[in-house]
Amino acid sequence: MEKREDLRSFLPYLPVVMRSSTLFWPSHVVEALKELARGPLHSHVDSGHILFTAIEDIRNSLSLSSNSLAPSTSLGYSLFFDELMTREESRKWFEEVVPALGSLLLRLPSLLEAHYENADKVLNVGAMIGTGLRMLDSQEAGIVFLSRELIAALLGCSLFCLFPDHDRYMKQLQIINFDQLFASLYEDYSQKQESKIRCIIHYFQRISSDMPKGVVSFERKVLPFEGDADLISYPKSNFWSTSAIPLCKFEVHTSGHIEDQSGEAVEVDFANKYLGGGALGRGCVQEEIRFMVSPELIAGMLFLTAMEENEAIDIVGVERFSSYTGYASSFRFSGDYVDERDVDNLGRRKTRIVAIDALCSPGMRQYREKFVLREINKAFCGFLYQFKYQKYQKILQENGWSSEQFDASTLTHMETSEEEISNHEFEKFQNNYQRMEQGNNIGVATGNWGCGAFGGDPELKAIIQWLAASQALRPFIAYYTFGLEALQNLDEVASWILSQRWTVGDLWNMLIEYSTKRSKGETTVGFLRWLLPSLYGHGARFNSSNSP
Repeated sequence: MEKREDLRSFLPYLPVVMRSSTLFWPSHVVEALKELARGPLHSHVDSGHILFTAIEDIRNSLSLSSNSLAPSTSLGYSLFFDELMTREESRKWFEEVVPALGSLLLRLPSLLEAHYENADKVLNVGAMIGTGLRMLDSQEAGIVFLSRELIAALLGCSLFCLFPDHDRYMKQLQIINFDQLFASLYEDYSQKQESKIRCIIHYFQRISSDMPKGVVSFERKVLPFEGDADLISYPKSNFWSTSAIPLCKFEVHTSGHIEDQSGEAVEVDFANKYLGGGALGRGCVQEEIRFMVSPELIAGMLFLTAMEENEAIDIVGVERFSSYTGYASSFRFSGDYVDERDVDNLGRRKTRIVAIDALCSPGMRQYREKFVLREINKAFCGFLYQFKYQKYQKILQENGWSSEQFDASTLTHMETSEEEISNHEFEKFQNNYQRMEQGNNIGVATGNWGCGAFGGDPELKAIIQWLAASQALRPFIAYYTFGLEALQNLDEVASWILSQRWTVGDLWNMLIEYSTKRSKGETTVGFLRWLLPSLYGHGARFNSSNSP
């Protein structure tokens, strides 16, 4: 065990210790957890106030300073468990859930040891691809697989505030203990904050009676700034302006939530660059809500550092445990949720979430080409499946249309034009492309990314995401407008664009023309009205036969 670099490098961020290749809890912690596991008749932990006293004792045994916790943490635990919970809820929590969590945390060292022993066997490729728990630092593409039981134990440590936090800020890591979540409840009570905690508590209630099986994967995806023969590099404007990839299907949904989509589409997390955003604080918009109803997502906050502009985070396998209503201040926990998603051959539930962070408060700079490029590359990084892109490259190579080494631009703009090859050859390419799409119906489910608290232009962001999904060879994009008035004609505009058989390059060039005019003050209308003014009672910019 001690020879594993992934474990040795990450051990300072875990509450357990290692000696002679063995992970263990200090003896005083073992005794405290055993007492909790025996129930309130032995531990006397039957209230929020006493629970937090027990937590403080465990933290002291781990040499964790009480000064590192939010000042009102103890009052937050008391408020929730002693006043906001009903008497029956409180009884079940302390008699059933807390003992189960005590037993689970006692097993954390053995769960971690089993994890590292099996970490190189998950993908059946030997030690070529490491999947062990470690820091996934910026610019280091990699993946971590965690059993859901191990995730439950790690989240139990978060509830008990047992993670060291001495240099998490310096490492650009999120907070991971739950102290601020509870302290905020006391310092500025709100029903939405109470509901966030109720979602978390409901998760622990569920897993304490029925521990989930399977695994969850957390992947840092990177589009390298420098050329890489094996990976698609960070694209420049020419990549997009010359792309011959056809636009994918565009579905508009004026109601419903992204996580309610019934297929297997990749669900977009409108992320903060720090994964989870304000999930463990006072935040309560799209990303934070998703983390509350699927708390297994929180585990990624333990080891995934802040995202740079060429990075995205892909999470596969989490379960949704809670139902909810409302948004932001109106968010309310509304009970249990039964997640019926199937499981893939790696044991992951078929819920795919990609976290991409948009520009924050971009104002007019969002229309400058530099920043349009930043946003589309961010989405492209999230939506891209490198293996599928390599299949596309192989099809081109098999047809012999370019003998040069493929890079980001040649993948999307064939050296040989349609006119220079026979109709038969071009038809063969189109058939191959369509065949590649068959059997892969994993599209993208998204919405007004970066348009709420971040202040982005929803029309611009909708088109950017469509372009990115198409370029990433996704078969469709399901767009949830949440009833936004600015997007009331999105369906008609998307249908018209598809009827013109535009490529990614065609639509990109139109978007850049618009953005340039907008940034110079030559137009003040939204992209949809600018492109098709006829829908808004003005003359048409194009007739039915026009193409860029």
